[in-house]
Amino acid sequence: MSNDFVPALREALDNAGYTYDGVADLLGETAHSALSRNETVPGLRRTRGGSPIETLTRLFLLQTPVTADEADTALPGLVDRLCNEGMLEQSIGEVAARMDIRPYATEDDDLWVVSDLTPGLDGTPNKVGADHVLGISSAATSLAQMTIRDEVTRSLDLGTGCGVQALHLAQHSQQVVATDINKRALWMTELNARLNGVPTGRIDVREGSFFEPVRGETFDLIATNPPFVISPATDERLVYRDSGLPGDRVVEDIVRAAPRLLNPGGWCQILANWVIPADRDWTERLGEWITDCDAWVVQREVIDPAGYVELWLKDAGLQGSPDYVRRYDTWLAWFEQQGIEGVGFGWINLRRTDATPTLRLEEWPYDVEQPIAPTFTAWSRAVDSLAGLDDDALLAARPVVRSDVQQETFGAPGAEDPATVVLRQQRGLRRARQADTVEAALVGACDGDLSIGQILSALASLLDQDAATLAAERLAAVRELITEGFLEL
Repeated sequence: MSNDFVPALREALDNAGYTYDGVADLLGETAHSALSRNETVPGLRRTRGGSPIETLTRLFLLQTPVTADEADTALPGLVDRLCNEGMLEQSIGEVAARMDIRPYATEDDDLWVVSDLTPGLDGTPNKVGADHVLGISSAATSLAQMTIRDEVTRSLDLGTGCGVQALHLAQHSQQVVATDINKRALWMTELNARLNGVPTGRIDVREGSFFEPVRGETFDLIATNPPFVISPATDERLVYRDSGLPGDRVVEDIVRAAPRLLNPGGWCQILANWVIPADRDWTERLGEWITDCDAWVVQREVIDPAGYVELWLKDAGLQGSPDYVRRYDTWLAWFEQQGIEGVGFGWINLRRTDATPTLRLEEWPYDVEQPIAPTFTAWSRAVDSLAGLDDDALLAARPVVRSDVQQETFGAPGAEDPATVVLRQQRGLRRARQADTVEAALVGACDGDLSIGQILSALASLLDQDAATLAAERLAAVRELITEGFLEL
């Protein structure tokens, strides 16, 4: 791909102030919120002034033609070239977008992401082609927020799409390999790397299915939002969401294969759907996929079969189509035949370890702090710390209560003692844990001065209990408090 126009395009976007914050300020809260719902009218009313940022916002985000003069002012010397590249189109006196250029912000940089146009604005049909390249989506931002940002040597963006994750990974990886089966997606990933000034060679794009392009290689970090839509395997596919494999087989295959591609201590982080069978607990089923690595799986949401089918038929632009009812019935019948009670959505975090693996699968549908990635890092440190501590060593440890943990008490007015004590985190997963008075007192005393053994001995004396018995009863809870982040070693 020729890149001689890319520096000038970057300069034009930068000079216009066409950044995430710049567009948000231009649109205002109401119009910005409406655009997130695919409604453009409030935004159109806010962008009538003809300034470069207004022109670019109307052109790319609101998908409204602008005058040729406005386009030339916002994109000086670039309109003809962008038309040749298939990013714009011209008619008499007007210019319209054929692709999206969307401002995007990370913690450190203002970026721009090129993708196919967002379908379905203002209720228009949202049916897209089989090789449609999705832009910045809620799934993309969710994966970005859960991905650990430690400095690494090599990372893999599996199923890169337009390259959003690759752009993130390039900020803390010496080399990023970005794979996809869609050639258009790889073209856009290369374009986005150049548009955002990623050093040449930092992102290596490779065509191929799943792990085939990296056979025999290993990585420190793998991030993937695979085409996880759970449906019967058919020849009719949207490659950004449909793997062509039945059910949740694509997610299972990635989970089973990933540990072999990880360096020691390396992570694979997956945003995914999985089947919830009617006759079996989902944690048992997913647990069988995981071998040779620590794993923390968090189920964030459960959708019933009917709601799930409706969601993805709407995504494909099939609502109102002549065969909508037939497709709906066929898909729902397949769910029934497979014994699928629901579909889980959430995070799968795998970490290669040479120690005895730690497996944690849980449901957590509550609001969490974003980005959530530091919580996974803290969990892995806690797992490593506890792995080397037998009971005697744990009794000698001097943990501290995490600074954001607060204690809440509930009871009848005037009661001498609370009926319920809750320990609540203000950060991370924002867990709440009901504790009895002994556990609450133990946590409250963990300031780093006293060991767990000393604290339990003091509590045993106050309660007139045997210290050894109390320790034996409470050490499992201490390990849970450390693993769940209430206490830190």
